[in-house]
Amino acid sequence: MPRSPTSSEDEMAQSFSDYSMDSESDSSKEETIYETIKATAERPRSRMEDIQSNTLVIRVVIPDLQQTKCMRFNPDATIWVAKQRILCTLNQSIKDVLNYGLFQPAGNGRDGKFLDEERLLREYPQPISKGVPTLEFRYKSRIYKQTNIDEKQIAKLHTKANLRRFMDHIQHEQADKVSKMLERGLDPNYHDPDTGETPLSFAAHLDNVVDIIKALKTGGAHLDFRAKDGLTALHKAAKSKNQVALTTLLELGASPDYKDSRGLTALYHTAMVGGDPFCCELLLHEQATVSCQDENGWHEIHQACRYGHVQHLEHLLFYGADMSAQNASGNTALHICALYNQDNCVRVLLVRGANKEVKNYNSQTPFQVCRLDGISFGLIGKL
Repeated sequence: MPRSPTSSEDEMAQSFSDYSMDSESDSSKEETIYETIKATAERPRSRMEDIQSNTLVIRVVIPDLQQTKCMRFNPDATIWVAKQRILCTLNQSIKDVLNYGLFQPAGNGRDGKFLDEERLLREYPQPISKGVPTLEFRYKSRIYKQTNIDEKQIAKLHTKANLRRFMDHIQHEQADKVSKMLERGLDPNYHDPDTGETPLSFAAHLDNVVDIIKALKTGGAHLDFRAKDGLTALHKAAKSKNQVALTTLLELGASPDYKDSRGLTALYHTAMVGGDPFCCELLLHEQATVSCQDENGWHEIHQACRYGHVQHLEHLLFYGADMSAQNASGNTALHICALYNQDNCVRVLLVRGANKEVKNYNSQTPFQVCRLDGISFGLIGKL
């Protein structure tokens, strides 16, 4: 479709929806992830702000770098935000950074555990009787609760042949064989060398996998462990429109707000892929946050309008999506409808009261975008 010569952008030329990491090297991907983290991390706080606000001081131990540092955190921020702040302080790169997490060591009769990324830091009480509380920042792996673990025997399980056999059991929906390998001590938090998928993210593509997903979770799979492409199993289920897998993951405690390597949620991906809107509605019902945006300022509502996903748009609006939200070029959802000739989405937005006089950063209203791009008379008439 023709683009306006005065339009502030070729809207999707740089948008995440057309972004592909397939052609990038692993080192390039790591650099991209680090740049995203730096761009989205919390604004650095001044010393005076820290003193005046309610902050929590935590000793952070990073075993892989043999470093220890004390840091101040906002207890009302998520673990995801705290993790980004830690990553921004590192003076050397870590491979597969998104699969590092904050680990609370065992103590006071409690087992050690990784902190869920979308819960608030204050939801994990820190013992202060022994001074500054300590958290470890380390790679996510299975937590073995047995006291008599034979580490050498466990290591023998993790051969390439065994790991591939494990993925074959998942592909053929052999839940009993999956459970047996997990019972022997296999750690399901790994990347398949051929596909880059984790066992859990691979299962999220398949049908009839409720028992397998449950077995993986019981066997130590972390719900927020990411595949090589930066997506969690929840993202995979949403992208493949797998309602059963999505429902199962949410029932097992997955957060609808897990972020991918670009900081985007499963809800954001449903707005792009469309299909049966059940997945979109389910995530919203589970209190998914509506306001996620990519590096070019595109919200879920922009993506739904770009692809003409009317029912997804309806759900997003019902749950509070901002019709006046502007992307990096100042374009609202109505501007996007105009650029992509989405007549039905325009009708929905106008019925809901969208302001058609808002101008983008090129001082164009949606109507002017229509005229410049030669959009059909029917759409021009509405605007």
